[in-house]
Amino acid sequence: VQLQAFGGGLVQAGGSRRLSCAASGSISSVYIMAWYRQPPGKQRELVASTRIDGSAAIADSVKGRFTISRDNAKNTVYLQMNSLKPEDTGLYYCKSGLSNWGQGTLVTVSS
Repeated sequence: VQLQAFGGGLVQAGGSRRLSCAASGSISSVYIMAWYRQPPGKQRELVASTRIDGSAAIADSVKGRFTISRDNAKNTVYLQMNSLKPEDTGLYYCKSGLSNWGQGTLVTVSS
């Protein structure tokens, strides 16, 4: 299954953005789907994940601002980002399972 992330761009601090991760095949049986990000000059970090039962986990740094959801009918996982901060800037990647990565989409938050 190939993953394609899109929705990145330039947004002002305090704004919102929704990222989408479209899979080329079914994700209904994929146990975990996740979003990671890599800020400039830093390591990649987990932002949010969603399990097959619909449960979700959100990193403390974005809790209350970001929401992850999956639409199995559309084979897509979303990351809704609200109240964006400059420190949210980075390349955002989606991942299915243990090691299937999509390409990144760049989010730049201006102050």
